[in-house]
Amino acid sequence: MAHGDITHIDIPVSDTGRAQDFYSRLFGWNIAEIPGFEGYPMWQAPNKISGGGLAPREGGFTQPRSYVEVDSIDDTLALVEQSGGTVVMGRSPISDTSWWAIFTDPDGNTIGLYEGTTDAGDGSAPQA
Repeated sequence: MAHGDITHIDIPVSDTGRAQDFYSRLFGWNIAEIPGFEGYPMWQAPNKISGGGLAPREGGFTQPRSYVEVDSIDDTLALVEQSGGTVVMGRSPISDTSWWAIFTDPDGNTIGLYEGTTDAGDGSAPQA
């Protein structure tokens, strides 16, 4: 995916089994845990492009969060701050070859950033 593409959407859930059943029935999503991401089932839409995760609902994570792929999280977070946004979580590793971060825009919307590739090779971003 290219800089600026939405690469992943996390959906906060309180019961992963119930959520897996609901979303697979509703949309035909393939939902499975990937080795190394146990307890965080990932979904893939029938188009084999769209996807994300069913992440534990907790604290400030109560609404779905989109992740945008960027060439450099550090550069993007600097631009976030220069443009009036707020860094919520700085660059953090997913694996040796991928990272994520979270920011809010000036309207308070929470957006995730993703850089790199995961060990699973599917370009998925992590839970938050």
